[in-house]
Amino acid sequence: MSEKVLQIEDLKVSYGGIEAVRGISFDVNAGEIVTLIGANGAGKSSTLRTISGLVKPAGGKVIFEGADITAKDPTSIVSKGLMMVPEGRRIFPNLTVLENLRVGAYLRKDDLEADIEAVYGYFPRLKERSWQEGGTLSGGEQQMLAVGRALMGRPKLLMMDEPSLGLAPIVVQEIFNIIRRINDAGTTVLLIEQNANMALHVAHRAYVIENGKIAMEGTGAELLEDEKVRAAYLGSASK
Repeated sequence: MSEKVLQIEDLKVSYGGIEAVRGISFDVNAGEIVTLIGANGAGKSSTLRTISGLVKPAGGKVIFEGADITAKDPTSIVSKGLMMVPEGRRIFPNLTVLENLRVGAYLRKDDLEADIEAVYGYFPRLKERSWQEGGTLSGGEQQMLAVGRALMGRPKLLMMDEPSLGLAPIVVQEIFNIIRRINDAGTTVLLIEQNANMALHVAHRAYVIENGKIAMEGTGAELLEDEKVRAAYLGSASK
């Protein structure tokens, strides 16, 4: 039986009395890619931000590697090995590519060179632009840098919030290929993504969130074939 890296128990998130997340429960096993799909405003990003400590929950628990990390501060959560690639990249535009990568390892005291080279192995274009300021990179390159920066923290669980947002289809394919490679190398991934087709193709398991609640769950392959999912999120339904 797979070890549960992350367990979300009856999580609730509210903003000014408005419920964004209305008591969801799910888990992520070691070595998996798990994706949460749903429409804008369904509660996906609120869930991720609460897990990472950026938002305090109104109720429920976040359990990481058996320890309750509910409402812990973000630095404490990062130190445990839970990293997030935020929506919109959020790189440091005035720092070079290399400096951005080093920022991702700010809690580490050991040598970083092997990890920097590993990131460059995933993203050769970043190596070519290592002395270039982050703000001068293309959108796709900035997304690669955001992922590489998170990998510098040696995550036990890598959370990704809308990694395909605003990117050209060919770049989206490249990003998802990298997500697969990162997972194949042993990193567990929790993925929030509006591109349900791509997300379900890479995911071992998936949850559909609607109006702050989990409406469906299954393997990525099962949900790809589900008529309701196809009609609502994939733009097609079986006849």
